[in-house]
Amino acid sequence: MAQPARRGVGKPGFPTPPPADLGGRSPQAEVWGNPVSPAPHLVGGFGTAPPSLLVTDMPIIDCHCHAGKGDGLTGPWDTDAPLRRYLERAVAAGIARAVIFPPFHSDYARANRVIARLVAAHPERFYGFAFVHPVRDRGRVRAMIHEALRLGLCGIKVHRYDAPITREICDVARAARLPILYDVMGRVEHVELLATEYPDVNFIIPHLGSFADDWRAQLAFIDHLERHPNIYTDSSGVRRFDLLEQAVRRAGAHKLLFGSDGPWLHPGIELAKVRALRLLPADERLVFAENLLRLIGPRRDNPLRRSQPTAGYA
Repeated sequence: MAQPARRGVGKPGFPTPPPADLGGRSPQAEVWGNPVSPAPHLVGGFGTAPPSLLVTDMPIIDCHCHAGKGDGLTGPWDTDAPLRRYLERAVAAGIARAVIFPPFHSDYARANRVIARLVAAHPERFYGFAFVHPVRDRGRVRAMIHEALRLGLCGIKVHRYDAPITREICDVARAARLPILYDVMGRVEHVELLATEYPDVNFIIPHLGSFADDWRAQLAFIDHLERHPNIYTDSSGVRRFDLLEQAVRRAGAHKLLFGSDGPWLHPGIELAKVRALRLLPADERLVFAENLLRLIGPRRDNPLRRSQPTAGYA
């Protein structure tokens, strides 16, 4: 996610109105950015591109996209993440699916339900991750993720702008067998602790560890990426192409996921950056889809139904 610290900070906020407040409009209409209709010219919400772009031997999945409208009004990150133009650009680039999660939000449980409704309405187009706040959601993370699993979501999103990740979140991810996409905002030294304390939890650290283009942080992060089997990264927002090349060369294509940080970054441009790596076809399949699919795994049941709550957490 684009980090608000670079563009002015403010109180994160993104309350999603309940269905009764939508004036008869679908939740899709709110997210598409159209106050009247849910993007009628989009087929399944993803456009009218030729089938060859949507169903291929090598589907492309964007692992990093925000969706929804907020009320924070400090910047795009907590005000609006409309999908309409993102979807048009994605389908033009041949991107078949996307992982979506809310922007910063004053009530993540509520925001996650909006994401779940989009996933349920378009399961052939979207996967969903549940966003949690390490401090504000303390003591209820397990309940939130239990609900998220029941609603069909398949991962957890955390951002250090809210607060540093906690053991509670990592313990729940372990019990639920879910990956965590955690934006460390350049504090890549934390990755060493996550990797060693939770070797059975997979962490996706986006932006090579720093959306702020911190060369030192990204270079240091590649060492963690190379050494720890449970640490992954995505390509979203990485400007220093040489570092992206180095990450693949040292850690392997099996540790990189394609992401765009949509809708604010152009998915086609972000995809071209990965294409420019000139990977072997088998490695492209890993980066574009197979790594993500391996991390989220098939969701046949809810592991939290069978496991006991972690001691010390509500």
